[in-house]
Amino acid sequence: MSLKATLQALDNLNRQDPNTESVDGQNHPKELVYAQRLHHWVLELNPQASEVLQIAARGAHVGRWKSPRSDYEEGRIGYLKWREDLKKYHASEVRRIMQEQGYSQEDQDHATAIILKKSLKDPDTQTLEDALCLVFLEFQFDELIAKTEKDKMIDIIQKTWRKMSETAHARALRLKCYSEQALALIQEALE
Repeated sequence: MSLKATLQALDNLNRQDPNTESVDGQNHPKELVYAQRLHHWVLELNPQASEVLQIAARGAHVGRWKSPRSDYEEGRIGYLKWREDLKKYHASEVRRIMQEQGYSQEDQDHATAIILKKSLKDPDTQTLEDALCLVFLEFQFDELIAKTEKDKMIDIIQKTWRKMSETAHARALRLKCYSEQALALIQEALE
């Protein structure tokens, strides 16, 4: 049982992502970048994060490219079905890798519950949710603003905010990455 080997196994899967994202002028597999950003935020929020939480963070989107949104019907129902199926897939892959690495059934169950977001009352699940929201705000927010109407963006911000803890709220408000438009939308959504 090794955290390093487990994270490496998850990273190896995400290295297979054919989609890329440019970071510091170099292209990297998109889901590998996402997993590392998510893991980083988990450790920022909880420097003593358990191995199980770290594994759940690194595997929360493992293999996501294998199930494109376009495979599901348009609209909210199709979107929700896609998201639910993805969570189950991610949890299954994380469980499989943890089992291969010799983690206990209890640890596998906990990682699965975190990824499936069984209860935001669980501190590890809330930390992962906070990290997911912070990655969205830091790295994906402006891109979504560019293709989404204002009223819908206000709704997205409000829904995102409701999922986050007070600690994450404070961290989100201190991010330096927001454009003027993004800041204005956040201020309007939170009024």
